[in-house]
Amino acid sequence: MNERLLQFIWQFQYYNKQELQTAGAEPLQIIHPGHLNTNQGPDFKEASVKIGNTVLVGAAELHLRTSDWLKHQHDGDANYKNVVLHIVWQHDATIHTHVPVLELQHRVSKIMLQQYQQWMNNPQLVPCAGTISHVKELVWMNWKERLLAERLERKAAYALQLLQQNKQHWQETFWQLLARNFGIKINADAFEAIAKSLPVTILAKHKNQLPVLEALLLGQAGLLQGDFTEDYPKLLQREYQFYQAKYQLQPLNQPVHFLRMRPASFPTVRLAQLAALVYDAAHLFSKIKEAATIDALIKLLNVTANDYWHYHYLLDEATDYKPKKLGRQMVVTIIINSIVPVVFAYGLMHKDEVLKEKALYWLQQLPAEKNTITAGWQQLGITSQHAFDSQALIELKTQYCSKKRCLDCGVGNALLKMVQ
Repeated sequence: MNERLLQFIWQFQYYNKQELQTAGAEPLQIIHPGHLNTNQGPDFKEASVKIGNTVLVGAAELHLRTSDWLKHQHDGDANYKNVVLHIVWQHDATIHTHVPVLELQHRVSKIMLQQYQQWMNNPQLVPCAGTISHVKELVWMNWKERLLAERLERKAAYALQLLQQNKQHWQETFWQLLARNFGIKINADAFEAIAKSLPVTILAKHKNQLPVLEALLLGQAGLLQGDFTEDYPKLLQREYQFYQAKYQLQPLNQPVHFLRMRPASFPTVRLAQLAALVYDAAHLFSKIKEAATIDALIKLLNVTANDYWHYHYLLDEATDYKPKKLGRQMVVTIIINSIVPVVFAYGLMHKDEVLKEKALYWLQQLPAEKNTITAGWQQLGITSQHAFDSQALIELKTQYCSKKRCLDCGVGNALLKMVQ
């Protein structure tokens, strides 16, 4: 037993409530358990109980043992003066307070405790894997909606944090988040740093000069150093050296990575594609907000790096011909991880429900992601119909299952309720 589990049991009243008595043998009735308090003070606020013929309204405090009341020094704390019931797992001591005590250890289902213990010790992808098939579809529907809302709000919070750093400049914020996603996981931080070193005011001056845009991005990434033999890399190097001096640019200290990466995802290729997107799509953020359909959104991002990259993955190293188109899968990834969160954040800040709903609708129009997490859910019989589902399941795995937050999980709650 731990205090979080005890809170869960009390919050949802998962114990035998027949013939309740206080430790002092007084008849007890729980009118309302109260509301969980996540701030300082007693565990539950606005609880209501009836002891004998007297109704008491106030706070409820939970401990594993009665003696913890003194151990935690609540007897001299003014925050605990309005506690009307002390709920404990084990009543191990009689302490001289005015607060009646309720012991729960003999009133809770042993099957539920065993189930919870199994989850905590389960090394599998999902702690409740063995029983998850028992959860009803309605529970899943409601919980997925909540999970997606949490995921978007968390991502929106990061966007709004950047917005504050950028002095409420949405174009700048969007540019940095977009660049971050082009870097995929391994180079995300580096690409965001590159974007921060190249404000949109500089990019706007060269929006019709693709080689300059490439030179700025590749140069800031530290990829234009050394001696080149081909003409195009030499051109990029000269352009970068000129504009580095003009704008007093400092190249990044952190490296971009190539190891264990498919050539199509090399940072050289991704930066060239990012340059092409800046070149092709002026006022991109405004156009994205105005996009009426998912197809219109995909079309905006459907770019191909310039001709030099048809024969290269790296500067100065020729390969067979292959146009470096961004690719539908990468476009979908950008929409899911950059565009939807920033549009949702914009709607959140401006109280624009239509824009927020459009961001959610886009997720329902995109295919479900395929990765190790969604594959693991698939093996358990939990499928994703679209990106709305897969994003919710990724949130469930990373923020709940991996952290063993079963007591905070809608699925875990439903399963424990079955055996309480």
